[in-house]
Amino acid sequence: MCRTPALRLRQAIARTRDATRGRPPSGRPPEQADDVLGTFATDGALGFDPFPFLRALHDAGSRAVVIGQVAGILHGSAEPTGDLDLLWDGTPDEARALRDALTLCGCADPPDLDREQAGYRVTGAGGDLCTPALLWGAMDVAPCLARAETTYDPEGFTIRYAALDDLIRMRRALGRPKDRRRADELERLRT
Repeated sequence: MCRTPALRLRQAIARTRDATRGRPPSGRPPEQADDVLGTFATDGALGFDPFPFLRALHDAGSRAVVIGQVAGILHGSAEPTGDLDLLWDGTPDEARALRDALTLCGCADPPDLDREQAGYRVTGAGGDLCTPALLWGAMDVAPCLARAETTYDPEGFTIRYAALDDLIRMRRALGRPKDRRRADELERLRT
């Protein structure tokens, strides 16, 4: 199993830490990210470290798939982020695994996992937990779960993330300025 994507993510998180060192909080949470700059411009980037939660997902047996810009970074995107979004199948077994991982990472107020999209916050990260029931433009994202790629983190756990073609289609389906820009970047990474 390839370690390169996990190493890319570790390097990106280190760059985010360096870029935000000394940056005062703005009072803008990740949910208030704009459609151009994304969550890096919010307080979500301050202290952003998705690795404890990614490890907890692995340890809990979760099959959730990293989507959004963290998945882009795993594929080689240079744009930073401040949140970790996941796609999961919406089943009771997976909900149980997600709750276990959230608890392991200090989630004091677990989200309602009966919804198609639920925000969460753990130590070091926050984002959205999305099921295939969430409307993604005209795209059916359910097949993305089976096509997910896997990388092995040097600290001994695996990370599942959206395949490149699926991530590009997701970006195009959403169509926000940052998604179009990031989809174009991902297209260039193919060549």
